Amino acid sequence: MIQAKIAEILESDQFLQEYHIQGWVRSFRSNRFIALNDGSTLKNLQCVIDFENTDEDLIKRINIGAAISIKGTLKESQGSGQRVEIEVTEIKILGDANPEEVKLTILSPKKHSLEKLREQAHLRVRTNTFGAVMRVRSKLSFAVHQYFQQKNFYYVNTPIITGSDAEGAGEMFRVSALDMKNPPKNEDGSINYKEDFFGKETNLTVSGQLEAETFALGLGQVYTFGPTFRAENSNTSRHLAEFWMIEPEVAFCDLDQNMDLAEDFIKYVLRYVIENCKEDLEFLAERQESEDKLKPKAERSEMNLLEKLNFVLDNNFKRVSYTEAIEILKNSKPNKKKKFNYIIEEWGADLQSEHERYLVEKHFKSPVILFDYPAKIKAFYMRLNEDGKTVRAMDILFPGIGEIVGGSQREERLDVLKEKMAELDIPEEELWWYLDTRKFGTCVHSGFGLGFERLVQFTTGMGNIRDVIPFPRTPQNAEF
Repeated sequence: MIQAKIAEILESDQFLQEYHIQGWVRSFRSNRFIALNDGSTLKNLQCVIDFENTDEDLIKRINIGAAISIKGTLKESQGSGQRVEIEVTEIKILGDANPEEVKLTILSPKKHSLEKLREQAHLRVRTNTFGAVMRVRSKLSFAVHQYFQQKNFYYVNTPIITGSDAEGAGEMFRVSALDMKNPPKNEDGSINYKEDFFGKETNLTVSGQLEAETFALGLGQVYTFGPTFRAENSNTSRHLAEFWMIEPEVAFCDLDQNMDLAEDFIKYVLRYVIENCKEDLEFLAERQESEDKLKPKAERSEMNLLEKLNFVLDNNFKRVSYTEAIEILKNSKPNKKKKFNYIIEEWGADLQSEHERYLVEKHFKSPVILFDYPAKIKAFYMRLNEDGKTVRAMDILFPGIGEIVGGSQREERLDVLKEKMAELDIPEEELWWYLDTRKFGTCVHSGFGLGFERLVQFTTGMGNIRDVIPFPRTPQNAEF
């Protein structure tokens, strides 16, 4: 007897082979047909019981959501809807499920909104939608590591607790072991963090980039893939307080090579998922199309999910300077007719998602990489261009989602880096170790950051980023 996953059994041609399967009941018809699912695939396995010779009390316990163990023989199915089925010889109930409670929770996604299902985060993965999303997420995660490992990058674990703010935004979660009811105070009444666990003020990291740079300047090419945190009070479909970031850093690499790397990386992971998650992506594409039909025509996607993924794979990413993009946007119909929510009036404007999507979907009709942004709207560590007003930054823009990757050539010149830090009031003593890397064999180096949930959201077509992470952390919500 073979113990196997349902995904394997559904592909098997070993008829009359005896199998042992464990899973959860998805449906039970006519006291005879069990639809069983174990999470390995979107599809259910039909298991046929001889109800006349099965204990009546046992049959009553075969409810939706119950965990059961089945032994039986693989047969070619006589009914429509499935190629194979299991003729059951033995059945055991491993865990009961109350049918009344099940109705209110897991297996009626059409009756319950995605918001409602988020309140059942420990059970929502049993629905087809979230099972598909999480299987795609898992494959994407594997593809990320496989890509960088095949390219001989080294995986670096950067600190989760940090004393520096890499982005300079100040939206960080404080980490402290002090008694908040009675913290030690300085003479001016401020909290004395010298008496805290680390002897200084510390926070949850917003990025592993600065630490990754130090490793790139010794190991050549590295990447991080870990949790990051942002205390931004944004209750939107695009924001999370806890999310995962992929951040490669490469020594002896300029902005052009950085753009090459980012494009190659994204195409690799998307191609991997298309090849390995066909069934789940087709289901999610159908789901998105059904959802789109309920929206006003103006809000519907011009491409379905699979078309959107292939749009990225089949097109070279168009490289456009920020300056050129601003001119295109200023002269565009939506801007002239004031259809944009944010009207582009002059050079230096911070582009919004509507502008980014216009460039991708309407103007160039391909993914776009914008580069050479105004220094004033970008981080201190980005390399200043010779014009003194732009930096060697780049953002990758995708259809439907706008910016998906942000990166830059890093400022390797110590004197320029110090000047930029002084302008932004970033104390040198806070980042002395970062400045030191510019004293010991500095070189041109570059990297980028990709929010993993943003990638999963694009790949699965889910409208809300909270639905692509197992346990979303958002303002006023830290359940589970």
